[in-house]
Amino acid sequence: MTAVTDQGRDHGQGHGPEGEGPVEVPAGDVRRWDDGLIARRAAEVAQDRLEAERPPQDEPGPEAEAYAMSGSALRPRLDALRELVGLSRARLDGSTLAEAGRVLDEASARRRLSARHTVVAVAGATGSGKSTLFNALAGVQISDTGLRRPTTSAPIACSWTDGAAGLLDRLAIPGRLRRRPVQGGTAVDEALQGLVLVDLPDHDSAATGHREQVDRVLALVDAVIWVVDPEKYADAALHERYLRPLAGHAEISFVVLNQIDRLSGEAADLVLDDLRRLLDEDGMAVGEHGEPGATVMSLSALTGAGVGDLRELLGRFVQDRTAAARRLSADVDAAAARLRSVYVADGRPGLGERARDEFTERLAEAVGAAAAGQAAEREWRRNANRACGTPWLRLWRWYESTRQLGGLDLMAQVLAPPEEELTARQRVEQAVRQLADDAVDGLPGPWAQAVREAAVNGAKGLPEALDDLSRSAQTGGGRGRGGNTDTGSAPVGSGAGLGKRGSTSVGGKSAPVAGAPAGRGTRPPRPAWWPAAVFAQASMTLLQIFGGLWLLGQIVGVIEPGLLTPALVMLAGVVGGPLVEWSCAAAARGPARRYGQEAERRLREAAAGCGRARVLDPVAAELARYREVRERYVAVTEFSTTGA
Repeated sequence: MTAVTDQGRDHGQGHGPEGEGPVEVPAGDVRRWDDGLIARRAAEVAQDRLEAERPPQDEPGPEAEAYAMSGSALRPRLDALRELVGLSRARLDGSTLAEAGRVLDEASARRRLSARHTVVAVAGATGSGKSTLFNALAGVQISDTGLRRPTTSAPIACSWTDGAAGLLDRLAIPGRLRRRPVQGGTAVDEALQGLVLVDLPDHDSAATGHREQVDRVLALVDAVIWVVDPEKYADAALHERYLRPLAGHAEISFVVLNQIDRLSGEAADLVLDDLRRLLDEDGMAVGEHGEPGATVMSLSALTGAGVGDLRELLGRFVQDRTAAARRLSADVDAAAARLRSVYVADGRPGLGERARDEFTERLAEAVGAAAAGQAAEREWRRNANRACGTPWLRLWRWYESTRQLGGLDLMAQVLAPPEEELTARQRVEQAVRQLADDAVDGLPGPWAQAVREAAVNGAKGLPEALDDLSRSAQTGGGRGRGGNTDTGSAPVGSGAGLGKRGSTSVGGKSAPVAGAPAGRGTRPPRPAWWPAAVFAQASMTLLQIFGGLWLLGQIVGVIEPGLLTPALVMLAGVVGGPLVEWSCAAAARGPARRYGQEAERRLREAAAGCGRARVLDPVAAELARYREVRERYVAVTEFSTTGA
């Protein structure tokens, strides 16, 4: 079967002057000039040229079925890549994700087009003979050849079957540059059904537009035949610009050493072996002994030696109908390799329990939780002393408190807070920096930056919130009724709060702290034995008074003399008062310690809750987002990012 038809003869067509094409001749016209053998052959040659230059008649026809990749491994990889790009847009710049976006767009476009066609580009350097090979594969002179360089100025397509219009439109090949081959009805020709062969301009052409067309088409075709010659097969421009970057596309690559008719048999083998060595250095796997990789062979397009073998290889390649999927899979691999540095961490980044505990401990130190607990314990014990102490001792303490200089106390309250505030702020900033350093350890650069920004932004109001917490703790206990102020200790109090007294300010809102003491002047809670201790101390005081009055009455003569009994009563009151006070102090140590520990715990929990809401949760959210995109990246690459 040939591409030439006899339509001219069947419809009575003649051939007009040069450049005017065929003309209609009446069926019964006796002036026909093609009744001779030479005239008929001339008409056939003209008709062959017309058919070769005419676009295929089936181009407007319906497109073949689209690729259905739902059952292949490529579909989930593309879905994972799409999710990966979507999750990363807020963290990575557009240039980083541009290649992945292009791959997704091209994959979507290719999947909508014909699944029965395989688009193969023929690429090569100037003078390599790619156009000659293109014509030899097509069996007809389609692409111009000659000594003038560059010969091919635009991509030319040759389609073996109908339905490839959409694919050629995608390649932006106009209808005037679409051809049909000459087919002989052999088994090889049947195997090539579905092949769309594209002859490209020279990739090393002096014309910039030619190189741009080569790059554009190479990014869209399903496979490539690289044509090299014995003189420029090691050209750096070919290996560095094309073969090395496309090493991952080896399974859809044919590397053909053309013009072997210029070499002896031994020289051709040496050049072919050296070509394989260069491909191996480029990282392009060479398929030998049934292994996947690039097909490397030698031929002569001019003499036809080896062209038949290439046609058979192309036939099997086309009938496999997996070239498009393998091309898209290789594009996904290449895009994933470029993104590896922004998704793969060196270690196992994250916030462990140790980092969280250290951060909470630093916040507790900044807010003075331990000192607040100690102050609460001292306040509890002072309150116990006020109730259980002898009246004479309490009177003495009141007298001593009135003698203290209020100026020194005022200066301590005015001058101490700024220094303490500055120290607390520095501790908070150090805690946030250390937490961020622990969280980003091993993270890729963009995600480490995102985690640091989350920590810094969340910590902007943290020092102020902790300052409010510390001040609330200082005012929560403070100076009790009839008690002394413990100057010089930081902070003094038994309660904890952020912002308002007895509450925590988390995220700008106030929330009550469970068990937080009330405001200034409020006494700590009393144990159950407290009334008995007060009654015992009052009894001892009454004994002292009664004994003293008894003795006084005997002295003045109102009562009969007898010093022993009133002296013993008074001595019992004098000795019993301190004894009761000492017993109460001993009994108060345990409750006071527990009260101080509870106050410290509440303050620690309040500080930890504030730090968790402002810093830990945003940092954990960023780390969770990174883990999610890393899982998507693993799904794209189909192997563990740890190399396991």
